[in-house]
Amino acid sequence: MPSRIPCEFSLIRYVPDVVKGEFVNIGVLLRDVSNGSATPAVRFTRDWSRVRCMDAGADLALLESLEAELIARLADPASLTKPILDVLTETFSNSLQITEPRATMAESIAAELDLLMQLYVEAIKVKRETRRTGRAAIAARMRTEFERAGVWPLMRKRIAASTYTMPGDPMKLDCGYRPNGVIRIFHAVSLEADTEAAKVLAWSAPRLREGIRRMESADLDLAAVVEPLRTVAGEPSELATEDAERYQFGVSTMEAQQIRVLTTADLARAAETARRELRV
Repeated sequence: MPSRIPCEFSLIRYVPDVVKGEFVNIGVLLRDVSNGSATPAVRFTRDWSRVRCMDAGADLALLESLEAELIARLADPASLTKPILDVLTETFSNSLQITEPRATMAESIAAELDLLMQLYVEAIKVKRETRRTGRAAIAARMRTEFERAGVWPLMRKRIAASTYTMPGDPMKLDCGYRPNGVIRIFHAVSLEADTEAAKVLAWSAPRLREGIRRMESADLDLAAVVEPLRTVAGEPSELATEDAERYQFGVSTMEAQQIRVLTTADLARAAETARRELRV
């Protein structure tokens, strides 16, 4: 039987009201105490429903971005001039707290991180889960593929279109990165219900392209990630024909504005390209 690894773990907690003292665990920090040079592992939840229930106004985008910041800091000890607790406190005042380290014995760091997330962070799964559909399903699949490639922490998330278009533009683009003189942006667009999102992205593309060229001196490679046609149209029928026509209209509308249209089946290849370009 393989020897276990002595580790310490701490829980990262979101505390919206310090006076009440109510909290929800949102992440785990795990350290291999047998190897002083090993990079500590950190993982945040992917399900923010419990945070929303406790604090409807929680800044989820900021919480998500903090995970990437912590991973980057932990990977570069020279940049970690302050303890993790100080980093959390500076960003969220007392709304984020970290527990005292507790000992654990791990079969592997990855397996122990999974177990600790299940035990202390993730919500208990009911027997029947609501299946994600539409844009939420596409965005989740996109994140999963980029995480598998190891590039998700290196990517920008929820990119504000207003940075490149005009103040007040509410669009937030899902994620992107910059290899050399091009900025690659990926945005989930569902064609399952209607084509409004496709038309909005197509309308925005020339303005985004011009703004990125002006402000970043870079070209824009904008990719819309959609469902495969078979997911939308299904078996041949009169209704399926209408769905297919709407789907093709959405694709053509985006492609006319030089937007690359990928399906979820193309994401593994896009993530592998990102891995090579980011040299992970």
